[in-house]
Amino acid sequence: MEIIETSIRDLVILQPKVLKDHRGYFLESYKQSFFEEHFPHVKFIQDNQAKSKRGVLRGLHFQIPPFAQTKLVRVIQGEVLDVAVDLRIGSKTYGKYETFVLNDKNKKQILIPKGFAHGYVVLSESAVFLYKVDNSYAPNHESGIIYNDTQLNINWQLNNEEIQISEKDRNLLTFKAFNRQNEKH
Repeated sequence: MEIIETSIRDLVILQPKVLKDHRGYFLESYKQSFFEEHFPHVKFIQDNQAKSKRGVLRGLHFQIPPFAQTKLVRVIQGEVLDVAVDLRIGSKTYGKYETFVLNDKNKKQILIPKGFAHGYVVLSESAVFLYKVDNSYAPNHESGIIYNDTQLNINWQLNNEEIQISEKDRNLLTFKAFNRQNEKH
């Protein structure tokens, strides 16, 4: 597995080695010894899977400590635009984000550390999205930033009319409100 740095410290792309022949392909999507060597602080405890249709946008989500989560995300069918926003107080890239096209062809995985908001939108007719987490889901510790925040100004690669979000995601914080909330703590 190749580790590819991004412009944001600790946010990395993991590119598995894909062995292809006339029968199809094989890859190692996760190997504990690799993670113990390169990311010893990460201990995944749960796998999650979601299937969504084109235009479904999930995010930008995160959990606050002590239930913050590191995620390892990938797509096994279809294509998504994946977004990770650095919310780590004191980080040189605080408020910056990276976008990644993840699909069943490039097989890329993104390791998103604790302290990031995360979301994705489905670009294909449908997509199956898999992710590992290193902490339990805690509804009382979940939060998020609205996907169309004007300060972040993320290009989701779809028209607003195509985007479908949940009622919960429609009511997430703006980045400005998130910053004000952090100043109080």
